[in-house]
Amino acid sequence: MDGHRLHRGRRLPGVAHLNGWRAQSIAVALAVAAAAPFLLAGLGGAPFDDPGEGMHAEIARELMQHPSLPLTLGGVAYVDKPPLFYVLLASAFHLFGPGEGPARLIAALAALVAIGATAWLGARLLDGRAGVVAGLALGTSLGFFVYGRYVRPETLFVAAIALGFALLLIGVREERRVLAAAGLVAFALAALAKDPLGALAPPLAVGLALALTGRAQPVGRWLPWPGIVLAVLVAFGWWIAAERATPGFTWYTVIDNHVLNVVRARNFPDEDVPLGPGEFLAVALFGIVPWVVPALVVVARLVRRRAWRDPTETVWVALALWTLGVLGLTAATPFRLPHYGLPAYPAIALLAARGWSELGARRLAILHAVLFAMLAVACVLAWSSDGSTFFAEVMGATDVATRKSGVAGVPPPIPPWFALRPLIGATALALAGGAAALTVTAIVRARTAAAYATIATLLFVLPSAAGALGLVAAHRAVKGLAEEIGRRAGPADVLALEGPLENAGALEWYSGRRPVIVEGRQSVLGFGATQADAPDVFWDAEKLEREWAGPRRIWLVTGRPAERSVVARLPEPTIAAAGGGRRLYVNR
Repeated sequence: MDGHRLHRGRRLPGVAHLNGWRAQSIAVALAVAAAAPFLLAGLGGAPFDDPGEGMHAEIARELMQHPSLPLTLGGVAYVDKPPLFYVLLASAFHLFGPGEGPARLIAALAALVAIGATAWLGARLLDGRAGVVAGLALGTSLGFFVYGRYVRPETLFVAAIALGFALLLIGVREERRVLAAAGLVAFALAALAKDPLGALAPPLAVGLALALTGRAQPVGRWLPWPGIVLAVLVAFGWWIAAERATPGFTWYTVIDNHVLNVVRARNFPDEDVPLGPGEFLAVALFGIVPWVVPALVVVARLVRRRAWRDPTETVWVALALWTLGVLGLTAATPFRLPHYGLPAYPAIALLAARGWSELGARRLAILHAVLFAMLAVACVLAWSSDGSTFFAEVMGATDVATRKSGVAGVPPPIPPWFALRPLIGATALALAGGAAALTVTAIVRARTAAAYATIATLLFVLPSAAGALGLVAAHRAVKGLAEEIGRRAGPADVLALEGPLENAGALEWYSGRRPVIVEGRQSVLGFGATQADAPDVFWDAEKLEREWAGPRRIWLVTGRPAERSVVARLPEPTIAAAGGGRRLYVNR
């Protein structure tokens, strides 16, 4: 089998091609170097977004103080996610001190690993130029970029999957069992970062691709037993300690958090609001525009040629199966969140790079020019409006907190339109410039220039995305209220939070006080609250009423409207402060 090419298409034209490890190393270096400034700049410039980032940072801070299982949030056992992400966050806090910048650094570095792994695989399968395109197709995807600057485990999960595919696919293609085994361990790290499906689903896609070409046997050739053993230990070995620390953990993780979640019948539901199937696909595909266009063309060509019968196309069939599986199966399940499409992005980026290598240069350039022009017009229309459509259609679909607010009947926790409007205008200018540049490349049939013009256009868009992310975080952060509490509350005062703790996860971080949780058992802490050693921090409305009338001063933080809040039942509540979509009440 040819060790360096899997398709018969044309390569990106330009100067003489570099081959082997030098080309691959240069591709990785260029892709990572181009993406790094956009991912790393100003990470500590905004407070933790709540809901969203705050709870993950607080879990890591508590792990740093008490390095043992179970993970805790507000002192309550937290078992929704595995420990790897929080161990890395805690390590960053040890090295650089607790803060927003060190917390977001972990996601940014994980994003760079994913970009590097994608660039390496693209260079290995195609050539160095295509490797750069693949890596930067991932790095300039808005959905991926936003999570690369956000304190959540999603980017680490994607990085492990991208690395796993790079190692396993090359191991299979070149019959190098060591690389295949390393790929399985990388997938296990995905399970340790976020979800056990990260260790199981990607090898299944590769196995299916091999089975379609009649090359799945012997299994040990692509699933070497040392890799399987190591992967099982890495992905699931910690479950023993977790089960001992929190009895029922395995049932909760496998049954409640996966099986029952799929059928929307959880015993411990949270407040997340799922997308509809059409909404999910729109959000997932928009998050990797325009790269999804050439990627889907390549998938269509693979299907039309029945490429699964050609052993030289096995890698590409596996990437196509993974893309379609992630998007299709997620759309078919009842529970879908905006970030559930992210694991497909590295595969889409690679398929897009192949598209730029072998599809017609003029047609691709024209298609991307038209797409950028349409997006520029949409941005201009949004810029000239009052922002209501943008908030309803864009933020309402992509932002989990906005969807929660809509269901709760409260104003969405997003910045005023006048703050976001300049960023929309800057995006329109960048897209219009990109459309013009691509039109020129279409006229002269300059494939390499067209690919790089697409990358450059999106790089000009990324600062606006980062700015919007910072504005949203600053607008709905709990930091202002928490610091007000830290200044004014006395040693014997009680801090209470109405609703799930994850909605204001950084409250303790910024206030230095651990809150009690009022009417907040429907949350990620629902299972932890049932543990025998769970602290007595869950109050019902009746207990809050009794304490409110008692001798202690009570500070209550709530994001619910007064008529829907426990505040309506309290005697003489006084508003002490407001901010971030929340109000702070005090009983005296």
